[in-house]
Amino acid sequence: MKKTLLILAAGMGSRYGGLKQIEKIGPSGEFIIDYSIYDAKRAGFTKVVFIIKKENYELFKETVGKRVEKQMETDYVFQNNDNVKEEYKKLLQDRTKPLGTAHAILCAKDKIKEPFAIINADDFYGYDAFQKAAEYLEHKEEKHYGLIAYHLGNTLTTNGSAKRGICEFNQDKELIGLVESKVTLKGQEVEVEPLEQEGKWTTSRETLVSMNFLLFTPDLFQELEERFPKFLNKNKNNLDTCEFLIPSVLNDLVKEKKITIDILETTATWHGVTYKEDKELVVNAINKLIEEKVYPKNLWVE
Repeated sequence: MKKTLLILAAGMGSRYGGLKQIEKIGPSGEFIIDYSIYDAKRAGFTKVVFIIKKENYELFKETVGKRVEKQMETDYVFQNNDNVKEEYKKLLQDRTKPLGTAHAILCAKDKIKEPFAIINADDFYGYDAFQKAAEYLEHKEEKHYGLIAYHLGNTLTTNGSAKRGICEFNQDKELIGLVESKVTLKGQEVEVEPLEQEGKWTTSRETLVSMNFLLFTPDLFQELEERFPKFLNKNKNNLDTCEFLIPSVLNDLVKEKKITIDILETTATWHGVTYKEDKELVVNAINKLIEEKVYPKNLWVE
C-alpha cells in the first residue's frame, strides 16, 4: 500500500535564522530530516511531501531535496494563503509567521490521496516509531487515526524546559485529550505545568506524550476545510498571532466523537535541538547509533 510522509518544514527558516543555518548533525553532513526520510523509506513509506515556504523552495531543494529525490518519490507544497477567503487575505497580508500545523496540512490536500503520516522537519523520531507508523497505516480506516506516543523521559533534555502534549487515553488506548504542557526534568520525575490551566504536578518519565508524529487518512482534509474558515472568523481580531493547530483540531474532533485516535507506544528516543547546547547531545546520539550499525556513516551514498 502507498504511504506518504508529510514533513512540516515551513517554519525551518525562521527557527534556525535561515535554511543555511540548519544544523548538520551527521558525520557526512546529514540534517535531522535526512534520518527521518531514511527511516521512513526502510519502514515502507513510498512518498515524501515537504511543506515549505515558497521563498525557500530553491534553497530547500538544493540542500535537502536533491538527495532525497534520488531515494523516493518527492513533492513540494507551499504553505501560503491561497486557500484563505478573500475577506481574510488582506488582514493576513502583513503576517510572516505560518498559520499553524493544521493549516500546513490543509495546504497539502491536493498532493495526498493515500494514508499518510506527519512529522516535524527538525525532530529525530527513531526507526521504531516509523516502523510502527507504517504497520498501522497498512490497515487504516477512515476516521480512525493514530498517534505515535513517546515515553516522556525519552524526549527531554537536561538543558531546560520543553513543551509536550501529555496524552490522556481510555482503557482501549484511544486518545481522550492532549494536555499541552511545559515539562521540566526534576531528578527521576518530571514537573508538568499545563499551558491552559492552573497548577503543577509531577509525573513519571514513562508518561506518554505526543511529539507531533500523527497518522491519518485523506478524509482529514475535509474536516480541516470545514473548520478553517470558522477558525479565521473566530480569530478575525487576532490574525497576526493566532495559529490553526492540529492538536487543537484533533482534541475537538475527539470530543465531538467524530474520530478515534489510537495511541501507538514507541520505545524510540526523540532528539531535537531545542537549545543550542542540545546539538552536541544529538550528534553524540547519532554517532552511537552509527556505531551500533543502526545507520550507515553516509546515509545517501551514491
